[in-house]
Amino acid sequence: MVGVKSVSLCVTGLALAALIFCGCSSPVNQSEPAEEAAAAAPAPTPWRLACRVANYGAFQEDAFKYIQELGLHYVFMSIPKAEEVEAVKEQLAAFGLEVLVVRGDTNLSQESAVAELGAQFEICKQLGVKYMFLSPKRHDAPFEVVYERLREAGDLAEENDVILVLETHPDLGTNGAVHVETMNAIDHSHVRVNFDTGNISYYNENTDAPSELEKCVDYVATFEVKDHNGALETWNFPALGEGIVDFPAIFKILRSHAYTGPITIEVEGVEGVEWTLDDIQEALKKSVAYLRTLESFQ
Repeated sequence: MVGVKSVSLCVTGLALAALIFCGCSSPVNQSEPAEEAAAAAPAPTPWRLACRVANYGAFQEDAFKYIQELGLHYVFMSIPKAEEVEAVKEQLAAFGLEVLVVRGDTNLSQESAVAELGAQFEICKQLGVKYMFLSPKRHDAPFEVVYERLREAGDLAEENDVILVLETHPDLGTNGAVHVETMNAIDHSHVRVNFDTGNISYYNENTDAPSELEKCVDYVATFEVKDHNGALETWNFPALGEGIVDFPAIFKILRSHAYTGPITIEVEGVEGVEWTLDDIQEALKKSVAYLRTLESFQ
């Protein structure tokens, strides 16, 4: 009996020791694996941040110089004429800049629209640009006609390794739901969305940019960061961080969907307020500084 009791006590003691060692660690010790995992997680890839040349209004002629002074490396500009491409490339190289997005232009109600866009895609290819922005105004053309023209344009974009991106603008991209409706109707992998954060509250009531982005984020190929004062159809687009757009929430959505496309800055100013070049540059400096407090950018 003594031998049995000794064995029993020994086993019990070992069991208690195991419990003390394995099961009673402090909360600090329990959190260590999570902290180590967080520390080991790779930092998110910085987004490419571009400045729109059009931000400079009457001072666009020297915009490359001013964009370089912002510490940026990328631009969003209107598409040049074919004969201007080489000169533009030389100017960009002189300031250490690269074009990420170009703005195309056509009237989608005209039969010539597809051919015009096709010629612009060829210029994109010469510039080495992968994204062409379009403000897709339907005018008086039937929706189905415009959808078909954009679908045909998508074929030409694909031939030139370009993605055509449609702006958040009535009536083909008024908000997230309309963007999705348009994408489904066109149904082309090379026609996608250029989401404009400021245009949501400009053209819509009772919603916000994060809510609308959630609806269409899977179609977003380029992204414009623009602030707004929130009043319907009121031209008040201040420096980023000075309006009502919830940029932290927006960037969280983009990261959660592994967005890797361009981010472009648009600051359009306030109606009735004449900005000098210094005013424009100051607003853009504030915008860049604000964005860098929220995210990592190239």
